[in-house]
Amino acid sequence: MKKLILLMAIFTGLKTYAQTEMPLYTAAVPNSKPAPNKEKAETRDNVTRISKVSVPTLTVYKPANPNGMSVIICPGGGYGILAFDKEGTRVAEEMNKWGITAFVLKYRLPDDTTNIDRSIAPLMDAQQAIRLVRNKATEWGLKKDKIGIMGFSAGGHLASTAATHFSSNADVTNKDTSSVRPDFAVLIYPVISFDSTITHKGSRNNLVGATASAEQIKLYSNELQVTAKTPPSFLVHAGDDGSVVVENSIRYYQACIKYKVSVEMHLYPKGGHGFAMYNKTTTDNWMERLKNWLTTLN
Repeated sequence: MKKLILLMAIFTGLKTYAQTEMPLYTAAVPNSKPAPNKEKAETRDNVTRISKVSVPTLTVYKPANPNGMSVIICPGGGYGILAFDKEGTRVAEEMNKWGITAFVLKYRLPDDTTNIDRSIAPLMDAQQAIRLVRNKATEWGLKKDKIGIMGFSAGGHLASTAATHFSSNADVTNKDTSSVRPDFAVLIYPVISFDSTITHKGSRNNLVGATASAEQIKLYSNELQVTAKTPPSFLVHAGDDGSVVVENSIRYYQACIKYKVSVEMHLYPKGGHGFAMYNKTTTDNWMERLKNWLTTLN
């Protein structure tokens, strides 16, 4: 009997993370061209990479003991792929342990064959995710003023764009007046700037093209878009990141300080790029620091 009870407890624990994938849009996906769905998922080196996303979805991870806080997670991948489990689903499962309801956003990847304007497709999806969670907050037992956004690498660029471009709808056809401002932003080794001296050129080229105008580069250099209304932010970066240089996070931090936005930043001397939840070069656990920081928002 004791063994049976133990087995039941184990299986109950395995089912803690209830997940549901839902379409991001109930009607036609805005800013889309008629085209076949060529989405593809490949797993290698224990990472699932999703490419050619044209039909965005939101996957809900519900904790056993929700505290009302929620986070929308944007995986990275240079706006070319999504590292969906490494920087998405695994993070959601960890945050469930903290009582946080997590949503993994499978956002559209910029593509002229499927997007009318590829540069705004990811932001449209991020804003729609915030809108959807906020509109469903009461039904889902969430706090409308505790909806955050989190992003890794290029997903960090999308998250920082959502945190600084919320004054208007990226989808001008959407007349919903619900606020699309996230209540906090978590930016992990993020692409922040499109300034040629520090940007990740792959992310910039994929979003706005290799011949982007000076106006577009400024618009999507999010350190230049910070205002006093930018939500509290948490940043993590490694000084030896050779893909997305640490100056991206530093500039965003400095902009937050300038506008008196609450901000916390953790810089590690080593770790490179793409360490996700675990920087193996240090015993310091940035996820624990994030957990502590989130408690200060209550």
